Amino acid sequence: MRVRLTISARIALLSIVLALLSNLALVGFIWKQTSADAVAAMHREIVEQADALRAVWRTGALPALADAITQAREPGDVSLVLAIYDGQGHRIAGYAPRHLAVQLADTPFRIAVLGRDGIWSAREAGYTLHPIGNDWLLVGRPLDLIEAQQVAIERALALGAFLSLMLGVGTGLLLAHYVAGRLNTIVSVIDAAGEGDLSRRVAMVRAGHGSLSDGGDAFDRLAERLNTMLGKIEQLMTELRLVTDSLAHDLRSPLARLRTKTEHAVLIADPAQREAALGGLLVETDLIMRMLTMVIEISRSESVTRDRFTLVAPADLVEEIGELYAPVAEEAGLRFVIEMEDRPAPLPLHRELMSQALSNLIDNALKHGASGGQVTMRLRRGLEGIIVQVEDRGPGIAEADRAQALKRFGRLDTARTTPGAGLGMALIEAVARLHGGRFELADNAPGLIARLIIP
Repeated sequence: MRVRLTISARIALLSIVLALLSNLALVGFIWKQTSADAVAAMHREIVEQADALRAVWRTGALPALADAITQAREPGDVSLVLAIYDGQGHRIAGYAPRHLAVQLADTPFRIAVLGRDGIWSAREAGYTLHPIGNDWLLVGRPLDLIEAQQVAIERALALGAFLSLMLGVGTGLLLAHYVAGRLNTIVSVIDAAGEGDLSRRVAMVRAGHGSLSDGGDAFDRLAERLNTMLGKIEQLMTELRLVTDSLAHDLRSPLARLRTKTEHAVLIADPAQREAALGGLLVETDLIMRMLTMVIEISRSESVTRDRFTLVAPADLVEEIGELYAPVAEEAGLRFVIEMEDRPAPLPLHRELMSQALSNLIDNALKHGASGGQVTMRLRRGLEGIIVQVEDRGPGIAEADRAQALKRFGRLDTARTTPGAGLGMALIEAVARLHGGRFELADNAPGLIARLIIP
């Protein structure tokens, strides 16, 4: 049976392995470096000692050299090898193997076994060997002291490695506990969202400072993105419930009227009256179709991608829409004016949706601002981008009611008597968001300014 480790266990194990490997590498480096430094120090000392003794030989010959060797060694000191050998490798004076086991040759520095008898056969030494006339001068030191120091260092390093490993285990467990805690918090919120509770959010350690720009850790950045996603999902679900409820509520009356008129038309015997009743059925059917079409348009504007955009000249689009609505305004007894303060260069737009949004702007002004006698469509360039606004001189919308007017199916009490579903401004706002802009309402004193801003 294959055992699968949890993410926490894997993190803890990884931390322990990394701690162990790093400590082994450090211990190996220290051991090698101390060993090399000790040998290098011994090398320097032996070379200096040999140079000094050779200088003595040059000035005083063998007797002086033998006295110098005797004086250089403390009685019973076995850590210093000083001796004079004849041409056959036999010791003449000093402390060293009786018979030299290494080749008689000028040797600046070397490590080898110096003799084959007694303790010398089991001891390596670093030495130099130089000719002095017909004889040879041997200067060296056994590696016993260095080996003892290395053993002590190895024990200390082993103890340090063990303590570091224990520290790595503790650190790994703490890290695993921390990671598991943060992940469990995120998992619990995701599980709650899967069960339908979209109100919960992942708490960030740096509460209030966990934004991406404030340098929160990786879990805070993940939590922020997850919270943003859940917020959007919750908003969409809320809007979906609102749309469903509002659509059912607003369709109830037209459907009821449609049913009533249908039953009435079926019972009418006079062909002329039946024809008039059927005309009323078409009006109610058109109202329902417009309502459903508007809902589809809003959903479409929220799902379309920017690769559907084309370069459109805003002035040409405004003139085109204005020409379509000028006869409608004239027929309604209104003066329709188009004012262009600038002709901006073409910019990427979704032409069809933008045309629908501008049409809704004018349609709302004609429908609710007819009492003012004039509707103005204005194109200008602002600090935030291109601004298209429609101004009327009607009753306007109170500032407290403007947020409600922008909601889907958001119909004010003053508009309940006019045909519509309260979706026109919601579509305009959705198109503005699609283009990275915004839609806002302002006071025209009197009347209303409906302003579409495209960056």
